[in-house]
Amino acid sequence: MMNLALWIAAGFVAILALGSGIQKTFVPKDKLAAFHQRAFAYGWTAEASVGFLKTLGVLELLAGVGLILPAALGIAPVLVPVTAVCWILLMVGAMITHARRGESVFVLVNVIYLAVAVFIAWGRFVLEPFTG
Repeated sequence: MMNLALWIAAGFVAILALGSGIQKTFVPKDKLAAFHQRAFAYGWTAEASVGFLKTLGVLELLAGVGLILPAALGIAPVLVPVTAVCWILLMVGAMITHARRGESVFVLVNVIYLAVAVFIAWGRFVLEPFTG
């Protein structure tokens, strides 16, 4: 049962990371910033450099892949909890960014994503590690 919960959690974060990574990597900065302004009423992307956005996007894409593929393929499955720890670090950075901008709702959202990643890391390092 725990194994299933961990797979679901990893799938949730992977989908989230891939979606966000695709946006930051492939959507032009001005369109991304305009979308964020309209849809969410926040605009940190307008203030970030293109290089930063692309780097963040690639890291998010790697996180999405790293949470699923190593275990699914049976190749270095220890990368799953390591990736979860990396996602935790990304969420801490996101929380700091949103807190500095007074975007408390997004800090809360990042806390939830961080908590799910903590569950994945703890679960895969301690409770249900991949063996073999």
